[in-house]
Amino acid sequence: MENGAARTVPSVIVAIDGPSGTGKSSTSKAVAAQLGLSYLDTGAQYRAITWWMATNGIDLDDPTAIAAVAGKPEIVSGTDPVAPAITVDGVDVSGPIRTQEVTSKVSAVSAVPEVRTRITELQRSIAASAEHGIVVEGRDIGTTVLPDADLKIFLTASPEARAARRSGELKGADVHATREDLLKRDAADSSRKTSPLAKADDAVEVDTTDLTLAQVVECVVTLVEEKRAGK
Repeated sequence: MENGAARTVPSVIVAIDGPSGTGKSSTSKAVAAQLGLSYLDTGAQYRAITWWMATNGIDLDDPTAIAAVAGKPEIVSGTDPVAPAITVDGVDVSGPIRTQEVTSKVSAVSAVPEVRTRITELQRSIAASAEHGIVVEGRDIGTTVLPDADLKIFLTASPEARAARRSGELKGADVHATREDLLKRDAADSSRKTSPLAKADDAVEVDTTDLTLAQVVECVVTLVEEKRAGK
């Protein structure tokens, strides 16, 4: 019944940005599911193209080699928040893209302008075809991919809180090492020339350090409902 009710209200595009470990994916999926919206994990798309390149023997330290094949893989993203699938050339890669090998290389691949152009076009077409609205999460959604999004949210959290969450997700990971990796990733993502990680001027910042997931979801759902109501 809730979904039916949600679909009688105006379609809304929600951009949720922020660094790793801020609760972005969990929040975005829960908000989309609660409000009957589609969901897109843009980070998974960058992981998917990174996985494809690693699998096909592309030199991931060579931006020219990466740029040359950026248009080759066919990436299809499912937008169901309950079970967001992703395939590359018809192969389900939702598991393989979460490996340490992909995680360690995704920033370098994502920094290549040709890769960003390709994936950004894909993201915009998915958002445009989301009939009832969509929650899109990433690092440059509000600034670059969907600058006209109806609502922009930027999640933050202390490095310690983020490392604890990430090491909880990556079973058995060392919290200190995870914190160092996160800060390194932040630096790479924030300093790249093409579409760096940044908060949009008109984004609402939500610090999730001391909030439970349920509290963050409630906060974002309220912001979306206010936007829909025209407040």
